[in-house]
Amino acid sequence: MDQSTLLRYNGYVKTPSLFKISSLPHIGLTELSSKIELEVDDFAFKNQRLGKLVEEFVFYQLQQNKSVKWISENLQIQKDRKTIGELDGLYILNDTPIHLEVVYKFYLYDTLESYSEPLSYWIGPNRNDSLCYKLDKLKNKQFPLLYNNETSKQLAQYNIDIANVSQQLCFKAQLFLPYYDSKVKFEALNENCVSGFYLSFESISIFKELKFYIPQKLDWLIAPHNDVIWQDYDTIKMKIQRDIEAKRSPLVWLKYNETKLVKCFITFW
Repeated sequence: MDQSTLLRYNGYVKTPSLFKISSLPHIGLTELSSKIELEVDDFAFKNQRLGKLVEEFVFYQLQQNKSVKWISENLQIQKDRKTIGELDGLYILNDTPIHLEVVYKFYLYDTLESYSEPLSYWIGPNRNDSLCYKLDKLKNKQFPLLYNNETSKQLAQYNIDIANVSQQLCFKAQLFLPYYDSKVKFEALNENCVSGFYLSFESISIFKELKFYIPQKLDWLIAPHNDVIWQDYDTIKMKIQRDIEAKRSPLVWLKYNETKLVKCFITFW
């Protein structure tokens, strides 16, 4: 396994589960080991999309468990030759068939809007995603897919009765707090998911004495380290500005000194 993949896998493993207790009725939380256990040195993870790569990591971890009988991953449910949905993972553990959905997200605590629901404050860096939206999708679309008639037909080939299936959620996340206001109520969320802060591009000059690095999307998983090419404020500001003008909020690493390295989203809002 190449070094960049190993770093991403380590970053995924070290990311805590977002919820302390399940926020969805009748759905259990799957907690995976936080130990780095790579059984196969030459195992190749192929996905180049962050969400799909994390799914691969989760399935790899599960398949190292000798008690797990793996059945299928990304099982597409079809009706009239059209895909109506997908079951992320399907396996048997201790004689119980399990349907697992996998989520890995980056959420920022919104300070521009006021919400009645505390979880609504957690939004994606580009403001087009939110924790509540994802929970709603899981509750009303992804988990109910198991009980679709077409799903029952497809699972019959594995001798699985959907009435016996346990539904589980693996939801990991990195949370980012406002730079100027880190006093946040976490409610049912795990404070250990806090991975850094965010700042509007309008205020970026406060970092002008620091060094910067812009990781590619897959490297959002990993903890900042020194083994990269750091750039100065003037150079990086021009690169960030292109993202800001395109209404994208990039993730950057900030280098205060050799030991203080911090993750930070620079937002367009």
